[in-house]
Amino acid sequence: MADSRTASMRYLKKFQHVVDIQQKIIYFLLSIIFAFVLTYWINSPDLDQSQVYVLFLLFLSIGLWVTEAVPPFAVGLLIFGFLVFALGGYYAEIDPENASKYVAKYVQTWSNSVIWLMLGGFVMAEAMQKVGLDKTLFKMTISKFGSKPRNVLLGIMLVTAVFSMIMSNTATTAMMIAAVIPFINTLDKDSPLSKALLIGIPAAASLGGMGTIIGSPPNAIAVDALSNQGIQFGFLEWMIIGFPVAVILVLLFWVFLINKFVPKVATIDLSFLNDLDNETPNNSRIFNIKRKIVLGVLLLTLTLWLTGNLHGIQASAVSLLPIMLLTLLGIVSGNDIRKLPWDTLMLVAGGLSLGLAIQETGLAEYYVKMLNNYNLNIYALMIVFSLLTVILSNFMSNTATTTILIPIAIILVSSNKVILPLVIGLSASAALFLPISTPPNAIAFSTGKLEQKDFRAGGLFAGIIGPVVIIAMVLLMNAIYTS
Repeated sequence: MADSRTASMRYLKKFQHVVDIQQKIIYFLLSIIFAFVLTYWINSPDLDQSQVYVLFLLFLSIGLWVTEAVPPFAVGLLIFGFLVFALGGYYAEIDPENASKYVAKYVQTWSNSVIWLMLGGFVMAEAMQKVGLDKTLFKMTISKFGSKPRNVLLGIMLVTAVFSMIMSNTATTAMMIAAVIPFINTLDKDSPLSKALLIGIPAAASLGGMGTIIGSPPNAIAVDALSNQGIQFGFLEWMIIGFPVAVILVLLFWVFLINKFVPKVATIDLSFLNDLDNETPNNSRIFNIKRKIVLGVLLLTLTLWLTGNLHGIQASAVSLLPIMLLTLLGIVSGNDIRKLPWDTLMLVAGGLSLGLAIQETGLAEYYVKMLNNYNLNIYALMIVFSLLTVILSNFMSNTATTTILIPIAIILVSSNKVILPLVIGLSASAALFLPISTPPNAIAFSTGKLEQKDFRAGGLFAGIIGPVVIIAMVLLMNAIYTS
């Protein structure tokens, strides 16, 4: 009986695997058809061949990102290949001697300052995890908030938000949930505090990622778009806007959680914090030295990032400091480097190439001329793009969403091109409606202690309040700087 059950389960898994592959193939073909139809419909005699190629690539990328027929990072690689072969052939016909120069810039986004900035953040996060510095800082901070449920929830969310400004949101969520799951396991299955923690942690990770350029890929894409417009936006300049937005939204989401999930106990047992010490039992002298080195490199890097206007060193160049020091000193090994989220960098680099192609081929300029006759209200554009960003980011990668929307937004405004990229970049992190909306949500959902409907109220709250706070803060800072 047991053998037949095992055999049937094995068969069902194989059948489901075949169904999944067939579904992805269908979605892939539908994405190609979608791209062809829209390109044919929008095509104009005024567009040259290179612009038509990029227009088709844009629609194809949107289709693949929405359907997830292939992994998002694979779409980034597809963008590279398509631009090299399609535009390479086009430029070879019109200017054979310089064809390679035209195409090289699309591949060179791998060396873009945004990529190095994010890579430096990834290396620092990996080093912190290796020496247990993340768990130590977590324990030290949480212990300061007391034992009242609402205070513990606030402490965990704030720590998560701060960590997500340095580490990837996914890694931060995985670490925080792993830290609190022993405590959650002591609670009832339907405990309101359990749900508050498991919803609050991924929300704080996503919202907290707004705080710094390296906190979330959409932030970096927005900064790169501004750089292409001749507007330099440094680490500190982003924090002046992003950090207050992140803190305000985390606090508002905390208020929402304590009103929806009211804990029934006056105090909770924090003994689960002691379990964190058992996960990093190495107290040798060398290990402690490594922890001090990582802390020193972290503080030095953050200091240099925040004081860029004083010493003039670009944030991307500062990122080389943790990469060099932490690898040279053996704290981060070759195996650790291979485990970094390179798929995220592939996605970002591909998105940057697509945005560059839209500008370099003159496709953006073409549609700007078409829209010159329309008087577009900047406030209406901010509302539309912020809500559209949140909606799309709930169903597809927020990196892909910003890659698509920011170039479009920039061409719609003739002056003050700073506002819309900032609004879009920040709004992308407010998408929390579904378990699949963000990797942090997916991690929380994978614990088996939440249902899909548990995310809806918080996702709706963040999706409405997030754009309101973001638009208000961007307008406030813009008014201060322009006055």
